[in-house]
Amino acid sequence: MRSNFTKVFQTGIYAITPDTDNLRLLISQVEEAIEGGVRLFQYRNKISSSDQKLRAAKRLKEIIHSSGGLLIINDDPSLAAMVDACGVHIGKHDQALDRARHILGPKKIIGVSCYDDISLALRMQDEGADYVAFGAFFPSSSKSSATPVTLDVLRKVGASRLTIPVVAIGGINLNNAHDLLKCGPCTIAIIDSLFGVPDVESRAREWMNFYVRFES
Repeated sequence: MRSNFTKVFQTGIYAITPDTDNLRLLISQVEEAIEGGVRLFQYRNKISSSDQKLRAAKRLKEIIHSSGGLLIINDDPSLAAMVDACGVHIGKHDQALDRARHILGPKKIIGVSCYDDISLALRMQDEGADYVAFGAFFPSSSKSSATPVTLDVLRKVGASRLTIPVVAIGGINLNNAHDLLKCGPCTIAIIDSLFGVPDVESRAREWMNFYVRFES
């Protein structure tokens, strides 16, 4: 999994699942996203029961890993361990990284939300994080309470000693993603701009083609 980490992150698009109890719909949407070329996913669900999350995570892991992709679990290292996901994404609390590493071991991927705090990102890098996320860069319907982050954060990241992958998150769509990438290389995390449309496969292809065009 770790050997595939860099390759998958370089595809540029990080799909985060929407909150839903409808497992059949979620699986269908993720399969469409895979058909459209997406290979990096995070299972995020703030509304379902523990049993529902376990069933969903097991099924998602099976589908995503069989495609050569990676599944990250949001904020639950124990669930990530139970389904043998490739890693976990956690909040900014220092103890969370140590706890996640203790549960998952050295071979799994751990990402950390750092919001607008480059000093925190550097500390998380030093303590073993595999990637860090900044945002929300734009208003987000999935996390309306998120503190706004300016694009200048990405410019400052480029001048820092941060060497692990950087993820940008928060209200990103095909109209504003170009502004982010102009500020520095990053992987783009999306929710509504992928899963909030009727044709997920076509939108996934749009996103993958967008990133390839920008990189070229």
